[in-house]
Amino acid sequence: MEAGMAEKAVRVAVVGAGGVGGYFGGRLALAGAEVSWIARGAHLEAIRREGLRVRSVAGDFHVRGLATDDPGEVGPCDYVLFCVKSYDTETAARLLPPLLQPETAVLTLQNGVDNPEKIAAAVGWQHVMAGAAFVFSTVQAPGMVAHTGGPGRVVFGEMDGSRTARAERLLDWFLRAEVPAELSPDIRRVLWDKFAFICAQAGLTAATRLPVGELRELPETWSLFHRVLEEVCAVAAAEGVALPHDTVERHLQFALRLEPQATSSLHHDLVHGRRMELEALHGTVVRLARKHGLSVPVCETLYGVLKPWALRAPALPPQASTR
Repeated sequence: MEAGMAEKAVRVAVVGAGGVGGYFGGRLALAGAEVSWIARGAHLEAIRREGLRVRSVAGDFHVRGLATDDPGEVGPCDYVLFCVKSYDTETAARLLPPLLQPETAVLTLQNGVDNPEKIAAAVGWQHVMAGAAFVFSTVQAPGMVAHTGGPGRVVFGEMDGSRTARAERLLDWFLRAEVPAELSPDIRRVLWDKFAFICAQAGLTAATRLPVGELRELPETWSLFHRVLEEVCAVAAAEGVALPHDTVERHLQFALRLEPQATSSLHHDLVHGRRMELEALHGTVVRLARKHGLSVPVCETLYGVLKPWALRAPALPPQASTR
């Protein structure tokens, strides 16, 4: 680049400007990226009027940008942060074409392990990039995201493991946005690794309606946490994903370090009467276990206990329930 020439700002669309999309998209905007927000309802209207406010343990900030429910108003972008709840993946993926140009990467930062396939079915594998977000953040009020903990880290990569120019460029933007980030040559393994922890943490905090601190105090309950991790690791292996040998112990140690009052997004949605990502989590474990003839009794129990609550929750308009 010639002296005196500034790099052209990267164009980013955030589909689902909730806790995850709002936080990471906000960080990119703060670093100078041209970020547009695609959302719905009161959250959209608040961002239109006042911008997006983020209350963060790493420092509060406020950013502005185009906010709309029509991707056609945004046009082609370099990257799309795809952050809707997993149950909205297929509906939201159909909104993507106006945001795409040949090299656009759609980075899914969602819970679950099958979202890349759903997005690829809508726009083609050439546009899909997957990632795992390690952050505790939620929509606190319309136009307001609260980042309450977690490292605020992203691990992402191309589905084929290649280290492409677009992946390198996004890594650079994350780092300049002060987001700890890394590229993975095996992002499917990363997704399953995080998935194991989420199934344990989310399933048990939701089923008991209690924070992790109380779960750790009872050997009987803590044993269930351990067994969920083992069950998901077994399903991952059957799916051809070999998780590291220390996965179970590593996640147990991480859970021991969490703030005692930490819960999960599944718990949050349950106690607030919102739609739950149960099918993307324990529902997926149960279905895949049956496919491979595996026994996953704890995951089956959590799924059975939580499913009546999942069915009671009202269906929200697509993207109104953003992460």
